[in-house]
Amino acid sequence: MQVRRFAVGLAVVSLLASACGGGSSDSSGFKSSGDEKVSAKGETLTVWIMEGTNPDADPFFKEVSTAFEDETGAKLDVQYVPWAEAHDKFVNSIAGDTTPDVAEVGTTWTPEFADSGALLDLTGQVQEAGLQDDLVPGLVEAGTVDGELYGMPWYAGVRSVIYRTDVFEKAGVESPTTWDELVTVGEKLKAAEPDMITFPVPGDSEYGVYPFIWGNGGDIATLEGDSWTSTIDSPESQEGISFYTDLALEHGFSTPAATTWDEADLSDAFSRGEVAMMISGSWTPGALVEANPDLKGKIGAFPIPGKDGGVSPSFLGGSHLSVFQTAENPDLAWAFVRMMSTGKFAQEWGQQSGFFPGTKSLLEDVEQQDDPVVAPFAQQMVDGGKSVPVTPLYGQVQGKKTVSAMLQSILSGDSSVEEATKQAAKEMDEIFSRGE
Repeated sequence: MQVRRFAVGLAVVSLLASACGGGSSDSSGFKSSGDEKVSAKGETLTVWIMEGTNPDADPFFKEVSTAFEDETGAKLDVQYVPWAEAHDKFVNSIAGDTTPDVAEVGTTWTPEFADSGALLDLTGQVQEAGLQDDLVPGLVEAGTVDGELYGMPWYAGVRSVIYRTDVFEKAGVESPTTWDELVTVGEKLKAAEPDMITFPVPGDSEYGVYPFIWGNGGDIATLEGDSWTSTIDSPESQEGISFYTDLALEHGFSTPAATTWDEADLSDAFSRGEVAMMISGSWTPGALVEANPDLKGKIGAFPIPGKDGGVSPSFLGGSHLSVFQTAENPDLAWAFVRMMSTGKFAQEWGQQSGFFPGTKSLLEDVEQQDDPVVAPFAQQMVDGGKSVPVTPLYGQVQGKKTVSAMLQSILSGDSSVEEATKQAAKEMDEIFSRGE
């Protein structure tokens, strides 16, 4: 498959490829190059892994531990950390200088921990190992700060559109490939199934609107020098937001109740058979069938279409593997990161967890599988996976639910798109300015 990259992904990969080449830099903490074998008999590597992502984590890491000891002579001490407690645990361990050697780090946390000086730059190791061209651009973007890679892409999920295949067949429609076609398909579905919600627009989920901002050439915020500035109120962003919210307000594809819905509410409605199509995560179809076995064989998927064709970028969320400054043997830590993020173990983790691996070669294998639900998500991830602004300050924006409040204001009729986006931009800029 020929991989099409959006511009920002190319820019980040270019930065990675042109950054300092060797892993032997004194400041990096590494002594060997990224492709050398490491001998560390008698040593132990401490690793934090988030709990619950993989239901078969214990047997998986038993196999990894055996392979790692065979390769390096070192033992693994894998410790599971609940997601709900993880951020505070990281912050406290960084403050107390008690971080692990390696940890799974959520993609939106990597910039924060890198900015604090807690992580080692992996750019040279990736370059020396010849891996830079195989990494998924959106995950590289999320792990890159000031041109240096602090998070090795491990796994991720992405949002595309899932739909009821039986409903599409009854209405005589196929998957849309442009925004205009999305409206046309929606109108036909609405006419064929007036009692169903054609395309719910949830007000308490920021990730549904991003593809329409990015797909129209807009952005959430941009970096100018050392300062972030919100561009969610730019003409391009406003036009994309208008298209998205008009699916509810003008075309009547949604329901007023969805103004307060989050993604869990979307899934509940779909599992009850009330929704014809919706934006959903790659991890969702399996859970939907488990909740409602009658949906088995009735769920399809397609990438979020670009405005005039192609694929609109969609938020790529998942995890990196990062090496901490406190690692006693950074080269041993890198050997583990490389083993986990490439090849056999990366593929097995993806299969067991329901997420996608962070390398394009493994994703291409997924795309070529004869699975009409999985392959579109893999295409979305490679061709249109994108990150929110790569700054720890954006976590504060998400904490205030700035974008969700904007959407709810528009969907409820309390504000126009222009008014709501200007308010959101003002709130973001206040957060950005306080953090500088």
